[in-house]
Amino acid sequence: MKRQTKWGIAALAVLVLAGAAAVALSARKTQQTEVAVASATKAQALVELAATDVVRAQTRELSQGLAISGALKAVNSALVKARVAGELQGLTVREGDFVKAGQVLARIDASEYRSRVRQAQEQADSAKAQIDIVQRQYDNNQALVNQGFISKTALDTSLANLNAGKANHKAALASVEVATKSLDDTVLRAPLSGQVAQRLAQNGERVGVDARILEIVDLSRLELEASFSAADALGLRLGQTAALQIEGSQQTFTATVARINPTAQAGSRSVLAYLSIDNTGTSASTGLRQGLFAQGTLNTARLSALAVPLSAVRTDKPAPYVQVVEDNKVVHKTVETGARASNAAGGASETMVAVKGLADNAVVILGSVGALREGTAVKFTGSHTANAAPATQAASAARPAP
Repeated sequence: MKRQTKWGIAALAVLVLAGAAAVALSARKTQQTEVAVASATKAQALVELAATDVVRAQTRELSQGLAISGALKAVNSALVKARVAGELQGLTVREGDFVKAGQVLARIDASEYRSRVRQAQEQADSAKAQIDIVQRQYDNNQALVNQGFISKTALDTSLANLNAGKANHKAALASVEVATKSLDDTVLRAPLSGQVAQRLAQNGERVGVDARILEIVDLSRLELEASFSAADALGLRLGQTAALQIEGSQQTFTATVARINPTAQAGSRSVLAYLSIDNTGTSASTGLRQGLFAQGTLNTARLSALAVPLSAVRTDKPAPYVQVVEDNKVVHKTVETGARASNAAGGASETMVAVKGLADNAVVILGSVGALREGTAVKFTGSHTANAAPATQAASAARPAP
């Protein structure tokens, strides 16, 4: 009995020690948590912002638009084809070479065609000599008829022979013209000024009629063929502009709606519009080429509204909001977003969004700063103040409406 009592006392002591250890561990964990919270609170007590971290909410001209994409195509291009069959000679230009309209590019062996011209000319001369013979016969028969030595029927026969001879002479002259035309076609000339895009035949190769020899493109005028749905096409107008980004280029190019197809495409009911890009004298510097992929936004409407960068609108709460600086503290302002538009700033394109719920000239923290706790104190680095710092950024972000 005494032995059981001893065991019970020992077990109770173990339980008491375990409980004390658990209480001590819990107290230590609570203390660590309080220290971490205190450290985080201290870290969030003051945030330093640069002038480039904020922007003023201002009324701006926003351009609404439609997304477009497609491949660039030269407005003027041509395929140089052989008009006669024969051996290709004298082709020296290659891809990338510049050519001028009317420049001789190559020739087809003209030996056979010169012979045909001589043959046709000889036949024409023969027909002319035959006319002279028939003419003299007709003149003689005319005199004999007047003297009554032959009948009128013989004169009519002479006249028919004379007319037939003249017709044969005209046909021979037409043959000369056809042969001469074929001889002229042995010379291949550039139909327009531009650059050689493809060389499709080689010297010494025998080519047939309509065989493709060269492709020439004029890069001074490029266009983008864009497809629009029936609903979007209702807003298309000639002269509307678009900002395009070309594949592989950081530069933004301006395109203008030059033509709109009057009919919808069968099946899809889409409407094609053609946007022209003036590339005169700049193809070497811009690097624009036929076939490059382009995408951008076609401006279809403009409106004036209070706007901020789309990246500044946060959505990690039930309602969208922006972080603003008021009295040197972070304040979360719930906003209602509206139309979006892309504005160019410093060579880059930034999407702006119209908002409601902000005061004009409110200092808005950009999205690149990240989430800040409401009530956090704010200090601007350098000599800028909370009022002066955003002014420079606002001017560079987008142009205010007049």
